[in-house]
Amino acid sequence: MTYAPTNPVDVPPYQVQHLISTVVDNFGTFSPRLYRRFSFIVQDLKHQLFTFDVLRRSEIYVGCSNGELIRFALQADDPNKLESYSVLSRQTVPNEKPVDEIVLIPCLSRAFILSDRIVHFYTLPSLDPVSPSIVKPIRHVVTFAVDHEHLKRPPPPMSGPTIPVEGVDFCIIKRTGIAMYSMRERLSFLKEIPLPQGATLARRIGRSLCIADKENYNVVDLEGASLYPIIPVSQAQDSSIPVKPSITVVGENEYLILSWTGASTIGLFITGDGDPVRGTLEWPSHPEAVCLDYPYVTTLLPNNTIEIHSIETQAIVQVIGAPASSLPSSPTGEQATPSHFRLNLVSSLSGYLVPSTQQSSKMRKTQVRLLRVPEPSLPT
Repeated sequence: MTYAPTNPVDVPPYQVQHLISTVVDNFGTFSPRLYRRFSFIVQDLKHQLFTFDVLRRSEIYVGCSNGELIRFALQADDPNKLESYSVLSRQTVPNEKPVDEIVLIPCLSRAFILSDRIVHFYTLPSLDPVSPSIVKPIRHVVTFAVDHEHLKRPPPPMSGPTIPVEGVDFCIIKRTGIAMYSMRERLSFLKEIPLPQGATLARRIGRSLCIADKENYNVVDLEGASLYPIIPVSQAQDSSIPVKPSITVVGENEYLILSWTGASTIGLFITGDGDPVRGTLEWPSHPEAVCLDYPYVTTLLPNNTIEIHSIETQAIVQVIGAPASSLPSSPTGEQATPSHFRLNLVSSLSGYLVPSTQQSSKMRKTQVRLLRVPEPSLPT
């Protein structure tokens, strides 16, 4: 079941476009597709897990379940062929454990990689590991949240005068506490805030931290070290059914959180102080993934349909059927079954450059009449 747009826009905002033909690791391949600024990733639930992030719109970083980090770049090797993403380099995290999350920090030329409950630090764009003598990995990490405003800072200029590096603030969520750090060339520990109930998901905007624990969404004032419960992750009477929490940063001081009611899911917009703003969104089932591309919120539902809502009106503007997955062969040569795979939705803060010939048929040469500018008359 899915909702249909009551007043669809004349020109739908999203369309399907292939992004990378294949990603190959020790277990097989997968073929992601793109909906405008969002990539749909086929995941092998038994063997593979892929995470994405993007730098400079033309470079894509992929993390795999075998610990590989793969750097792709958009290249035009043949002027007669469409540009395509190709592998530039590969790197492997220590212990070859699955890569759970990749966060790129362009202004510091750093990548934060979460794997096996450890945050590792790598340089950009080369993905070389930062020496432990400069920055040591952070251990015992449940999840982490970089200040969203700091993520939007541009990378340092390639030439010209050197600009002083501003610190990038982030929170490390541990089992019973929030550890606050700031990074420039080196890492500085700021303070720790007790968090007895822990958290499984976190997003940060400035002094506010929105977290989800096993039961509730909460807002933490990092300066005042105070916590405010907002709404349960699940309001259903049968609370034994696990519900995946979702927190999306919408603006400079706004989050979108999702709560399952037992019959549908509602999306609540809140400020960094926990106050509701705008209206609410609603889905017939609990979304698998949520992404923001202002002024739209795009959600992937369990029935493999994608609903696009307008943030400003909260109305559905488009419903898309998710693309069919091509199923690669397993390492033993056997064809994988559809139950092994699922689609996911991954957003990019800076967007992607997408090679496409979809509109090329509509382009044609045309003559443009040039106006001759008369020469100014000389004074007599």
